[in-house]
Amino acid sequence: MAMSNNLTAIVNFIALLCSIPIIGAGIWLASKPDNECIHMFRWPVILIGFLILLVSLAGFVGAYWYKEGLLAFYLFCMAVLIVLLLSLLIFSFVVTRPDGSYSVPGRAYKEYRLGGFSGWLRDHVVNSGNWGKIRNCLTDSDVCIKLGQGDYITADQFFMAHISPLQSGCCKPPTICGYGFTNPTMWVNPSNPTADPDCYAWSNDQSQLCYNCNSCKAGLLGNLRREWRKANIILIVTVVVLIWVYVIACSAFKNAQTEDLFRRYKQGWV
Repeated sequence: MAMSNNLTAIVNFIALLCSIPIIGAGIWLASKPDNECIHMFRWPVILIGFLILLVSLAGFVGAYWYKEGLLAFYLFCMAVLIVLLLSLLIFSFVVTRPDGSYSVPGRAYKEYRLGGFSGWLRDHVVNSGNWGKIRNCLTDSDVCIKLGQGDYITADQFFMAHISPLQSGCCKPPTICGYGFTNPTMWVNPSNPTADPDCYAWSNDQSQLCYNCNSCKAGLLGNLRREWRKANIILIVTVVVLIWVYVIACSAFKNAQTEDLFRRYKQGWV
């Protein structure tokens, strides 16, 4: 039984370590300017990571001192958390699968169409009810300020820059409008102002820019998609390890119960 308990304690410790990259991925996502403005995306990963940390700690204590009730609680809670993490992964893959980006000739960066993203993201993130608060939050952020402070002296330097989807959508007008480059956040004299409604929404007022444009909403979704795709790589590896750890923990717990029953039988208690 001691051997089974030690094995369970070891795998619980591994599960505890697995919570660290999950929490780290959640903190990384929450620190991004777009996620700072969309509160519904900030906390799920961090919350699941901390719950896995606490449950794994409980399982480690239960295995080390062989608290059977605590071990059973650990196995139940860990199963629930693994299912939640898998559900979050599947959901994030589904809603971030459509890609609204498109290439622009002569530009290193991409631009973004709102209609190219999933309906769920459009309805729950950039709908009319949410966008006012998100827009104000983006305006107060330094996303476009950083772009304006970049070393882009000429138009060609800017056109070859690899800017973020959020900067592409919110800090400059769509290329199709034909605006002339002055600096990354100041554009003049559009040659094709009727090509897109966003052409009229653009303003050189640094508090306005293209924050009222559909391209800004699309750029926000593009940022979310890119960041969640990166975070999902970490989460996939972690959930595979957690499932492997959980299977071993279940087997060790079952063996410990069998050994305990056999020991009691030999002592004549059964």
